[in-house]
Amino acid sequence: MTHKICIRPAAPADAPALLDVYAPYVRQTAITFEYDVPTAEEFAGRIARTLARYPYLAAEVDGGIAGFAYAAPFHARAAYGWDAELSIYLQPGLQRHRLGTRLYRALLALLHAQNVVSAYACITAPGPSIAFHETLGFQKVGTFPRTGWKFECWHDVVWMELPLRQRVTAPEPFVPFPDLSAELVRHILNDPI
Repeated sequence: MTHKICIRPAAPADAPALLDVYAPYVRQTAITFEYDVPTAEEFAGRIARTLARYPYLAAEVDGGIAGFAYAAPFHARAAYGWDAELSIYLQPGLQRHRLGTRLYRALLALLHAQNVVSAYACITAPGPSIAFHETLGFQKVGTFPRTGWKFECWHDVVWMELPLRQRVTAPEPFVPFPDLSAELVRHILNDPI
């Protein structure tokens, strides 16, 4: 059966549907280190704050939200302005169906257009996310052993990196997501990766 997949920018109004995807990760896994599921209002605020500078993408399958991915600052200091940290969450059971790959590739293409030089992922280990990121070209750059406490045990955190541009003496200025042309964003999101 063929499913209709649409990747689009998320909006704060999507918060309840995105929370339906995210909540099981909070309640049942150490993939996120949050202990409590945020409220829809708090989640809507997170989406709005992210969209002020970075892409926040929703994936729809047959008209329903099936996952999301977004970028955030790697760190707050100005010198990190060309780096971004990525996150992705899919409805349980939709992993290994290339939806995550499509979401991430669209996100990475948008970040490239924003002149981001390096994309980073902070991943709880062990777990399938490491292999997923490796298939997209990410490489391990560090491990923080036993650094997160959730569900009565310590978890390792692995940092992975994907260069998006060459590190040059004078990088191109960072372009906030709202400043990208609507046509470019549409083209990237409609590319059947």
